[in-house]
Amino acid sequence: MIKPYIANYHTHTARCGHAWGEDREYAQAAFKRGIKILGFSDHVPMPFPDGHESRFRVQLSRLDDYVESVLSLREEYKDRMQILLGFEAEYYPDRFEAMREMLAAYPVDYLLLGQHFNDSSETLYNTRPQDDPADLAAYADRVCEGMATGAFTYVAHPDLLNFTGDEARYVREMTRICETAKTLEIPLEINLLGFREERNYPDPRFWEIAGQVGVKAVIGCDAHDPAHVADPENLAQGFAWAKRFGLGTLETVLLKKPL
Repeated sequence: MIKPYIANYHTHTARCGHAWGEDREYAQAAFKRGIKILGFSDHVPMPFPDGHESRFRVQLSRLDDYVESVLSLREEYKDRMQILLGFEAEYYPDRFEAMREMLAAYPVDYLLLGQHFNDSSETLYNTRPQDDPADLAAYADRVCEGMATGAFTYVAHPDLLNFTGDEARYVREMTRICETAKTLEIPLEINLLGFREERNYPDPRFWEIAGQVGVKAVIGCDAHDPAHVADPENLAQGFAWAKRFGLGTLETVLLKKPL
């Protein structure tokens, strides 16, 4: 018997181009499985100066539709379940303020930090095996800098970087992330998508460090299909992982003001 799971803050929509299902189906699945707080956090549009758009994000032309849909569901479920408007975003120092200015027109409840790339060129996806210590350090820099802005509620899949190089360097840089998260009281996410798709994360090396440092952990469904929201078998994997590394898991998180 797993503990109750009442809040999921990591939920995508079909607008990002790699998720499926209607927004209402995600809400229906969450409510059916006992969720009390459902946060939608699709990949944030990124306003690049040359006008190009990332393939994995909500397109700028669909931003209003995303916001309106989530707010409509919030009204529909207001007496049954709290629905939040969020985004998953990278921290790119050169684009961060432009992104926040773009979002200022919307009632955004929170941001998740998901550092899929280290910089706004978006050339090296961080799940690709890599052994360059400079890339490792850059990843840790961006995650720590992002947390320090105070704009992010928690760090999604903090162990996403697929580093295959020197283990001592990995331990040093991931320790830096964990210690920063502890100091700033920012939770780190045990990501259930990693289990579902057998990705390089959750990474036991990272969570061994996290357990030793004593970070706050949260379980995130990272749902890309309505069936992924609070799936019992998937949740059992997340809770077992937390137990393995001596981590308690938060039922809810304190939302940080993103703008």
